Amino acid sequence: MSQSTTLPGADPGREVPLISTVLQIRGMTCASCSQRVERALEKTPGVAKVHVNFAAEEARVVYNPALTSMTDLETSVNLAGYSLGAPEELDADQVKQEKAFRLMMSAAVPGAVIMALMMVHMFITPVPYYPYIAAVLGFPIIFVSGYSTHRAGLLAVRHGSANMDVLITLGSVPPYLMGLAAFWFPATTFVEMATTIVTFHLVGRYLEARAKGRASQAVKKLLQMEAKQARVLVDGQEHEVPVAQLRPGDVILVRAGEKIPTDSIVLSGRSTVDESMATGESIPVGKGPGDELIGATINGQGMLTAKVTRVGQDTFLAQVARLVRECQGSRVPIQEFADRVTGYYFVPGVIGISFLTLGLWLAFPDVFRGIVAWGSGFLPWLNPDLGQVTLAIFAAVAVLVISCPCALGLATPTALMVGSGLGAEKGILIRHGEAIQTLKDIRAVVFDKTGTITKGRPEVTGVWAWGGYHEDELLRLAASVEAGSEHPLGQAVRTAAEERGLGVLAVENFQAVTGKGVSGYIAGRPVQVGSVRYVAGLGVDVESAAPVLEQWEAEAKTVVLVAVDGKLAGALAVADAVKPESAAVVAELESMGITSVMITGDNQRTAAAIAGQVGIQRVYAEALPDAKLAHLRRLQDDLGMVAMVGDGINDAPALKQANVGMAIGTGTDIAIEAADVTLVRGDLRGVVAAIKLSRATFRKIQENYFWAWFYNGLAIPVAAMGLLHPLIGVSAMTLSSLNVVWNSLRLRGVNIEPAAGAR
Repeated sequence: MSQSTTLPGADPGREVPLISTVLQIRGMTCASCSQRVERALEKTPGVAKVHVNFAAEEARVVYNPALTSMTDLETSVNLAGYSLGAPEELDADQVKQEKAFRLMMSAAVPGAVIMALMMVHMFITPVPYYPYIAAVLGFPIIFVSGYSTHRAGLLAVRHGSANMDVLITLGSVPPYLMGLAAFWFPATTFVEMATTIVTFHLVGRYLEARAKGRASQAVKKLLQMEAKQARVLVDGQEHEVPVAQLRPGDVILVRAGEKIPTDSIVLSGRSTVDESMATGESIPVGKGPGDELIGATINGQGMLTAKVTRVGQDTFLAQVARLVRECQGSRVPIQEFADRVTGYYFVPGVIGISFLTLGLWLAFPDVFRGIVAWGSGFLPWLNPDLGQVTLAIFAAVAVLVISCPCALGLATPTALMVGSGLGAEKGILIRHGEAIQTLKDIRAVVFDKTGTITKGRPEVTGVWAWGGYHEDELLRLAASVEAGSEHPLGQAVRTAAEERGLGVLAVENFQAVTGKGVSGYIAGRPVQVGSVRYVAGLGVDVESAAPVLEQWEAEAKTVVLVAVDGKLAGALAVADAVKPESAAVVAELESMGITSVMITGDNQRTAAAIAGQVGIQRVYAEALPDAKLAHLRRLQDDLGMVAMVGDGINDAPALKQANVGMAIGTGTDIAIEAADVTLVRGDLRGVVAAIKLSRATFRKIQENYFWAWFYNGLAIPVAAMGLLHPLIGVSAMTLSSLNVVWNSLRLRGVNIEPAAGAR
């Protein structure tokens, strides 16, 4: 995806084309790793913006291709101690899980042998040369299986930061080496403790990889929906080719029951297409020549010939996947503080507390031994008879391995992954993670009228027959004459007749009077259809329609009169009909404490009529784009956080100004690009669902941070007092990270559907 913007430091007004790309980062183990990659990429010449998502292991980089290249970016990542994954690695989660499983098993098998021998040696019978066997079996666990952990820890220290890997390294390598020293000096061996710490850590990494993979299923499911093969017509011959080989302009054939290979436009044939994947609507949509098809939707009973319009990253499905990834990769404001604390203070602080613990234990042995003696009464792993140095080392190592910065680093990204994925399933595409935090605080929702509250196209909303004519007969006569008209009102009349199953009659001597109406002869009888002024100007008495005209005009509807044989036959009311869900959505927003406002470029009477139908009290009419912007700013000053819902080009400035811009998915591309949230279905119920999703997701983020901080705040002091064995500490650390991920996964069960009245 490319875009045009101005680089920092560039000449004022000079447009520089920038490239936005997503890099797969391999080797990150915690939040501070993502910050180190971020800093390395930011220092690369030509890079304008970087954001690294630790949970997804991705970096979104915006750069100037004239100043830097992919090779430069890869070099920066490598110098930081990490590597790039292959762009075509579609199932990266599976790759990570398999690698984590292999590492876990490489440590678990010899680790299990050590534990079994230790049990036999301690409780059954002495095992000959047991310390040497344990040391030999433990070496590959510490230095081979744990190599990637120690390497990441050393790289972190070399780059002036510290992460979870540093804690694991300090908790395993020194104790293992001290255990070897026990062969020559009288000291306690810590080999078993060191190997078990690494093993438990790798078990945790595997479980974490599995849980994170579940959290990122949304994009994978979207990509799996794509068709794999397509039938291309070349010189009348049918050829089956991979979808990846399709190019815009190719003509494809789609048989009944097949997936639409890619975005295209129907050339011939008629069918119904199941678009529930894209719009969420279960009712198939009729398709004919000129209609657009969405890739990965399913063709119904008919056969279609279509011309390819978009392929690859330009398709609807790819755009949806991109929007979901953008949200998952963005940083929520609450995450900024947590990342700074984790990366710059937490790990160094834990290391300091660990050394302080060791010093205090050696300085005040009686105090701490007394605590251990007291705890041994109900904690079976405590042994107050061990040497003072051994107890001090146990306490210091326990502080190191029980601390969990990883849980803090996962708190926001995992919740965003699950929340944005849930939104995508419901037709709500959240582009920027900031919208998640902002939407929950929205105090007002501003609606555009046309295409947002209303359907955006004229419809016949009323039929009044007069002079002995039946409604269907009147509508059929009007539609027959309008069949020759290109006017939107004429199209509305024809559509209304089609919906009632009324066929059109043959018309002779058709004439159209621009801006007034149309006329023609049906079976030799003159029929005129048009405005009140047009029909009355032909000498037709329209007085009998006065009560109906007055009512419809008060409702801001356009009145179309029909005359036959020079006499009034009836009238049609045409209006941009209100979406059926609009009133219920406004009511539910009010029940949530959110004010609804309408800002439209339409006239005051029409705006007031539509607002009255849906229950909106605050209306601003006849507002051009700059006026919409001014009204929006005043609302922000008066009410606070404001969301804007629109669909047109004229809404784009207001969508940008709003605290959260929400675009109707059936609207213009410019409006969608300007918005933070896109409602794919074009259904206003998505506004309520998006706010509920925001509240639920942010609540999960807060819960994740609470439990992560609560765990560390409680566990570190307990470990420092010597009441936790290091093995229990590393197990608890793993459970803390998994708890955060699993808590985020619970978002899948949250109900964000609007209340029953909004359906």
